[in-house]
Amino acid sequence: MAQFSLPKNSKVQKGSYFKAEGASNIKKLKVYRWNPDSGENPRTDTYEIDLDNCGPMVLDALIKVKNEIDTTLTFRRSCREGICGSCAMNINGTNTLACTKSIKDCKGDEIAVYPLPHMEVIKDLVPDLSHFYAQYASVQPWIQTDSVPLPDAERLQSIEDREKLDGLYECILCACCQTSCPSYWWNGDRYLGPAVLLQSYRWIADSRDEHTGERLEELEDPFKLFRCHTIMSCSNTCPKGLNPGKAIAEIKKQIAERHVL
Repeated sequence: MAQFSLPKNSKVQKGSYFKAEGASNIKKLKVYRWNPDSGENPRTDTYEIDLDNCGPMVLDALIKVKNEIDTTLTFRRSCREGICGSCAMNINGTNTLACTKSIKDCKGDEIAVYPLPHMEVIKDLVPDLSHFYAQYASVQPWIQTDSVPLPDAERLQSIEDREKLDGLYECILCACCQTSCPSYWWNGDRYLGPAVLLQSYRWIADSRDEHTGERLEELEDPFKLFRCHTIMSCSNTCPKGLNPGKAIAEIKKQIAERHVL
């Protein structure tokens, strides 16, 4: 099981148990709970879910708990289609999206739901992503150019150059890969992490961007980039099937080629 950033001198305690009276098709949902305003230690509450009256995804079960059993449960969600990344959390030990994680794929009679690991928790299943978003902004994730575009035309690129962005632009910044990386756990203050580095490479690989050299120079740092030890937890957990580890390797390759050429 992954580790979590808990309040000081605290441990997760066993909390309340909510039974589904009269239900025969039951799945137990064991959910991490912590309210910073209560002054109490974190706990896990267990909810019995009647699967005959619930949607197919883990997010459906959480919404059922929120609407019908315990209105104090707090979590993020939005699109329910694996597009926004809001409902990223740790389910049965794996970082993923609750909206695309099928209840049927969760083996056993209990599903353990925790916030993303090694992040400060705001409340219950809501991690504080402020630092993550600040790191993302630091790589300037937009096209940078020096040339003046034609007034009546877009900046075009070939089909081949466009295909180089496949596997990069689909990142939804859910932070599943970021928070699965041991190097990020240890050096998250300075190491940019797999999600941010994949986003950075998305612009390095874009033929329309004219600041490739500046981007590579900014990343050539013992901590920003080279804390990656190719553990590949990032690629294993990405709910979109992307490969941040490969993108990081491509950045390292381009930096090495700049010194050789």
